[in-house]
Formats: sequence, C-alpha cells, structure tokens
Amino acid sequence: MSPAEGEFAGRAVFVTGAAHGIGASVVAAFVREGARVFATDADADGLRALAARRPGAITAHPLDVTDPVAVETAVATAEDTLGPLDVVACVAGILRTSPVTELTDADWSASLAVNTSGVFHVTRAAARRMTPRGRGALVTVASNAAGVPRAGMAAYAASKAATVMYTKCLGLELAPHGIRCNTVSPGSTLTAMQRAMWGEDQEAGARRVVEGDPAAFRTGIPLGRIAEPADIADAVTFLASDRARHITMHDLYVDGGATLRA
Repeated sequence: MSPAEGEFAGRAVFVTGAAHGIGASVVAAFVREGARVFATDADADGLRALAARRPGAITAHPLDVTDPVAVETAVATAEDTLGPLDVVACVAGILRTSPVTELTDADWSASLAVNTSGVFHVTRAAARRMTPRGRGALVTVASNAAGVPRAGMAAYAASKAATVMYTKCLGLELAPHGIRCNTVSPGSTLTAMQRAMWGEDQEAGARRVVEGDPAAFRTGIPLGRIAEPADIADAVTFLASDRARHITMHDLYVDGGATLRA
C-alpha cells in the first residue's frame, strides 16, 4: 500500500520527542501510513536528520515542551503549515534514576516538567483547537512504571502516573466533543534511554531485564523479549486510528506481560 492509500493519508499529525527512539518510530509509522507529520524535539540536529529521511512528509520544528508559550506557537505553526491537526502523539520524556534519599530537586522537577507538564502544555493547546471541530485523537506514551513501583525510579514513575490520570481526565472532558484520549504504557524498550541503564555490560543488562531482578523487586518479561520501538509505535498508531474509534480513556500496556498487569 502506498502512503497515498494509507490509514492516515491526508491527515496532519503532531509528534513530540520525535528525534530518537520511540518518537522516531512513531513518526515513521505515521508517515508510512500517509500522514503529514509535524515532528518536534529539543534536539534540533536529530530532527533535521529525521526530516531528511522523508523530505516533504516531515516538518521539523525544535521544541521544548516545558515552555508553554513555545508549545502554543508550535501547535499554531503546525496548523498553519499542515492544516487542522487530526492526531497528537506525546512521546517526549526523560528518565532520572536515583534512590529517593539521593534524588535532587532538579531531577524531580525536570521529570515532572517534561513528562507531565509537557504533555499538559501540548494536549491543552491541541484540545483548544480540536474542540470546535469536534474531532481528533490524543495519544500519550507513558510507562508501565506508572502502575508498578520501581526502585530508583520514583521521579519517573510518579511523573508517568500523573500523566496517565491526567490523560483520562482530559478524555472524559473531551469525549462529548468527539475527541479521544488514550495512553500507551511501554515496558522495557530497546532505546538509548534503556541502554543507558545497563552500564558497560549491555548483554548482562538486557538479560536482567528479560529474566527479572529480585533484588530490585522487578519481574521479568514473560514473552522473553525486550520491545522494539516499532512495537510501541504500532500501539500508538492503532489508538490514533479509526479502528479505535470507540476507545478512549484507555491505558494500553505494551510490556510483554512484565507487570503481570498489576
């Protein structure tokens, strides 16, 4: 199937955290299905490299999602450039690991600023424009850490848990306007963020993730594999698609069963 015949042919999509990892895979998935994507990220060089892969299909726009004024400008620019937004995918996120007793104020604040407030800024700006039109889909990438405690990840888990509940509340408010709001909660996924947690022995780190780590109160992955970014992107595009037209306020875990859906 050509992009012109794809599931999102002719639709305008706004993606944050687009330069690398899951975000880049989300952009690729939407483009493959015919969407015109307004890709944003704090990494301007990474964005340019991304856009160069598919000239004309991707518009690159550097963006700090913690800046509400910059977000409003970016969303307005996206609609001026591509037309009314049909889909917004919030993928931007950061990870700051530390035991709580050693967690700095800066890392706590940064986690909430990007992972929670960033989603609020982007979806608020999009919802204000989608509401009068009576259509749209908002999908946020959260984490399975939002539902299961993780040692050394309090800031990350708390920020993602807040984002999941925020998205459900937003979905309740926007449902009468025909706008759907859902989250995708990945488990361990092969990205630079994941690899950075494994240290020098990458093979041992990957093995611990799959097999589990009792010392860290962490179960393994029943399916026996670590997700690839494309696995998460497929879930995002599904929830944004017409196939999910009757799904809203849903949190879709994509973690190979790692949390035992606790």
